[in-house]
Amino acid sequence: MDAPPPTTTAAAAAAALEAGVERIADGAVTSAAIAMTSDGRIRLASFQQHCGQTTVGVVRDGRIWPLHECVEGPSSLPAPIHLHSMASVIGSWEEIRARLSLEKLPEGKGQLLSESHLLAPLPRPAGAIMCIGKNYEEHVKEVDTWKTAPHITQPSIPTHPIVFTKAPQSATGPGTAIRIPHGHSQAIDYEAELAVIIGRPGRGIKPEDAMDHVFGYTILNDVTARDVQKRHQQWFLGKSCDTFCPMGPWIVLASEINGQDLHIRCWINGELRQNSRTSQLIFPIPTLIATISAGITLQPGDIIATGTPAGVGSGFDPPRHLKEGDSVRIQIENVGELINRVE
Repeated sequence: MDAPPPTTTAAAAAAALEAGVERIADGAVTSAAIAMTSDGRIRLASFQQHCGQTTVGVVRDGRIWPLHECVEGPSSLPAPIHLHSMASVIGSWEEIRARLSLEKLPEGKGQLLSESHLLAPLPRPAGAIMCIGKNYEEHVKEVDTWKTAPHITQPSIPTHPIVFTKAPQSATGPGTAIRIPHGHSQAIDYEAELAVIIGRPGRGIKPEDAMDHVFGYTILNDVTARDVQKRHQQWFLGKSCDTFCPMGPWIVLASEINGQDLHIRCWINGELRQNSRTSQLIFPIPTLIATISAGITLQPGDIIATGTPAGVGSGFDPPRHLKEGDSVRIQIENVGELINRVE
């Protein structure tokens, strides 16, 4: 599938989005996601060049350029700055941004996104993947229901953010397979989430200063083995199986969008299951950053998944968990679209 021309309109993107289930290969990007790249926003992705080298790229107008081709005087950057590593780029972004010249992107030299192999933005996260549980009120209500608690007359809204982690090795990228761990779980669920990427270190961050520490946003699917959760009475093992953290397809810079009011949707095999806005978060992004940093020093490249809205598979009666052959498609307004198949 060829990338759309730079003149692609929002209407065309919407048409591609509603076209149904789109099957894509490992590392591939959907047509709707490609259409979004004509909006002028800065997006950064980790991708595999045709030569086989993994590097960081600038995404725009249906193409991706290696970052080192877009930075003036890359050889004069301090030695610790490694333009092929997203973690290094995030930690040194202010210096890199000062040398970034998007107006001089080499015409015709960028790879077509439709012919590119993208990885998770942080392919092997060196920092923490921190996740927030029960952070949308409607999701709290469905959790109360599937836990068969008829005595609950009011939703059990948390009074403080519920924070847990996923293993870094669970990370995977766009188009890759979510692999069911047969013999280990028979109740695999999806959770569409906006993920915050930390850009500046900090501890004891005040809510009013929190957004200054955000580098950007990506999409994260907090895939979960519900039966493993129940069996072990904690969340880490059920959240951390290999391939249980699809992310991508890229990072959009925090300076480019308002992450606190974005439309978030999730389709399973073309059926809309989750449909909400990040403005409905019980604990907004500044509160999450302040809470976590109260006792933990946040570092560039740390990931905070902000929680999932209602509509997860366990919320149905009977539950509608993922099965082999399913397609999970998540779209977040102004960020992108992420599709993964289930195997």
